[in-house]
Formats: sequence, structure tokens, C-alpha cells
Amino acid sequence: MKKLSHINDQGQASMVHVGGKQVTLRKAKARAIVFLGRSILQEMEGSELQLAKGSVFQTAILAGIMGAKQTGQLIPLCHPVGMDHCDLTIEVLDEERIQIICSVSVEAKTGIEMEALTGASVAALTVYDMCKAMSHDIVIQEVCLLEKSGGKKNYKRHED
Repeated sequence: MKKLSHINDQGQASMVHVGGKQVTLRKAKARAIVFLGRSILQEMEGSELQLAKGSVFQTAILAGIMGAKQTGQLIPLCHPVGMDHCDLTIEVLDEERIQIICSVSVEAKTGIEMEALTGASVAALTVYDMCKAMSHDIVIQEVCLLEKSGGKKNYKRHED
């Protein structure tokens, strides 16, 4: 049976010891899907959503990068890692939803999937914040890890 990595033998929260691990190239990709609704997405100009608060997608991308960089300070047992790269993209999925993808990489002793998940989440929350004056029916429908590599176990989500 698998045990939780952040719980020690006494049942207390504990940071994972990574001192003996090898430095490898770690990569992760996460996704957030946000339901905005037709009325909000009808306000798009080209591939950008411009509102009174400014450029929604560009602001969300910057916020997501900033959030990813702060992950070690936000998640109590997450190791602070310096990212070598962070990239966020936002695309319209259909008439009501957008997709945010956060891809990160670092050469380190520990994984970077929490940074990818945090980046996607903060970007989604920023979209919500910037659009909430138009509707409170916005829903962050999903935040998930799509893939990770470079550690003991690689992972890739299989979509149905």
C-alpha cells in the first residue's frame, strides 16, 4: 500500500528529504478549464478579451507566472525551486470555455508539478477576478496535472 510522502512515521506533516536525490531535468504541464459563458466570450477582440480592467489573458498569463514562482511560499511542504522556464497559454475551447496551460521546467532534485498546477490556478483565478463584474456564473471547472517527467515516476494523463 502506498503511503503519503508528506507524513512521517509519527503521523505528522513533514517535508520530503531530497538531499540524496539526483539533479535531473524536471518538467510538468497543468491545465485549468474556465467556464466564462457566451456573453463574456462575445467581448473578445481577435484572440484577446479586453475589459475595463485591461487585457484579461495577458494579465492572467503574468499572474500565472508570478504564482508559479511563489509556489514554495504558498504550499507549506513544497520545496522552493527556481524555475528555468515557465510558459502559460490561454485558448478558447468553445463558445463558453477557455483552457489555460502552464508548462514549467527546472533542473533540480525534486519535481515541479506543484508549480505548474499553481500557475494554471492563479491564471484561472485572475480571469475570474477580471471578468466577475460581467457575471458571477464563471466556474473554474477543472485544474489538473497533464504530465510530469524527470523524477522516479513519469506521468501522462490519458484523456478519454
